[in-house]
Amino acid sequence: MTASAASPARPPRRERSATESLLSVVLILEAIVVVFGMLVIFGLRVVEPVVAFTGGAALILLLVLATRIVRYPWGQWVGHGLQLVLLATVLLEILAGVAAAIFVGFWIWALVKGRQLDAAKRAP
Repeated sequence: MTASAASPARPPRRERSATESLLSVVLILEAIVVVFGMLVIFGLRVVEPVVAFTGGAALILLLVLATRIVRYPWGQWVGHGLQLVLLATVLLEILAGVAAAIFVGFWIWALVKGRQLDAAKRAP
C-alpha cells in the first residue's frame, strides 16, 4: 500500500477573494508597524511601559486575528473599527497618527481595488 492510498485526500483549499487577500496584507503590515510604534511609545516614555506593551500587544493580536475574518462583511467592519483605533494613536504621538493615516489610506485602497478585481473576475 502506498502512502497516498493510506491517507485520505485533502479537500481543496478555499479560494480567497482579492479583497480578502489585500486587506489581510494591510492588516499584517499594520501589525508590524504597531510593533515599532509600541517601541517608540515606550522609548519616548509617553505612557507607562506596562501600558505601552500591553496595549501594543493587544492591538497586534486584534490585527492578526482580523486577517482571519475579513472574508466576511462583518469582519471587514471589524477591520474598519481597527483602523479607527489606529488613528486614535495620534492622541499618544503625532507621528504614530501620521503612520496610521498612511495605513488607513492603504486599507481604503485595498478595499476599493479588491472589490474591483473581484467584480472583474465575476464578470463574463
